[in-house]
Amino acid sequence: MTVKDAPARADLAATDDIGWAVRLLAATPTHEHRDPELLRRWARAADAFGSALAPVACDARIVERDGGLELGLLARYTSRPPTVELYTDTIDLAERVVDVRGWRDWYPPGSVRAAALAHEAVHVHLHHGPAKAALKRALGHSALHLGRLRVSGHVAGAEEVAAHAYARTVCGLGRSPLLLTAALAAEAEARSGSANGSNPPPARDARREN
Repeated sequence: MTVKDAPARADLAATDDIGWAVRLLAATPTHEHRDPELLRRWARAADAFGSALAPVACDARIVERDGGLELGLLARYTSRPPTVELYTDTIDLAERVVDVRGWRDWYPPGSVRAAALAHEAVHVHLHHGPAKAALKRALGHSALHLGRLRVSGHVAGAEEVAAHAYARTVCGLGRSPLLLTAALAAEAEARSGSANGSNPPPARDARREN
């Protein structure tokens, strides 16, 4: 989860969870000229997939550290060795942002850390198991047709949408963490003094596989 690409300080909650998912996909490389309706279909499919996932345990090592605000990170997964890094300074800021924006009913105390961990647990799950192929099938994107043979294609950003939807569901949140990442991005923009009136999408996947 990252907090870069700050949106303007608007009523972020007016955009629903699928709307934020579409924005995330639209800002992902390879999707710049995609049909918005296709992106919305993929966003809905990825959101539904993540929401329907059975709870998964995080088998990776969990490390808590500061420095997330500098990096623009809330959490990230690295695969060698499997590790989930939780950035406590960004999590603390997210909790304050929830209070300031009056979103506590959506994000109960402590839920930011829980959602970040759940989000990264899905990245671990998709990285090491058959669920990644299942997500591709759910999206219905074909990379190749050879007669009756259809090869499912990769949709960049879809795994991130699914991970956010999973976190929303298993943590019982009122809104997707996508909304919270957008608010964190707005906060980062305000702190940098670089507000320019634009309204780009929330940050993209910060996962590292190294």
